Amino acid sequence: MSREQIKETVSSYFAAIRNMDAEAFVAVFAPDATSQDPVGAPPVSGTDGLRKFFAGIESTFFQLSMTETAVYINQNEAAVHWQADGTGQNGKTTHFTGIDIFTFNDEGKISSLRAYWDPRAMMAQLKG
Repeated sequence: MSREQIKETVSSYFAAIRNMDAEAFVAVFAPDATSQDPVGAPPVSGTDGLRKFFAGIESTFFQLSMTETAVYINQNEAAVHWQADGTGQNGKTTHFTGIDIFTFNDEGKISSLRAYWDPRAMMAQLKG
């Protein structure tokens, strides 16, 4: 797997979120992938778990623009700093940032994701 494959998968991951495209989101993960988003939350695994996780995004946000601000790749892993601006289903807005740690399989799919960000601060803005 090349650095270009990793960059493409990372780009596709964030594009799927921006486009609110659950199928594109699930497609960047390996079938047996695990995701802990955010770290401290119960991990989800597999296609069904990832679809359920994405349904939570869709039920919270009318629009969510997540943009990669820095991508650091080493072997089959990447650390990505990102920022997000969103509009909740209630019309309130939020801005938050975080870091995702991705591990990729030999096919360039995400095999694990660990996300570091503060959901309490984000939810407080949406409730504000």
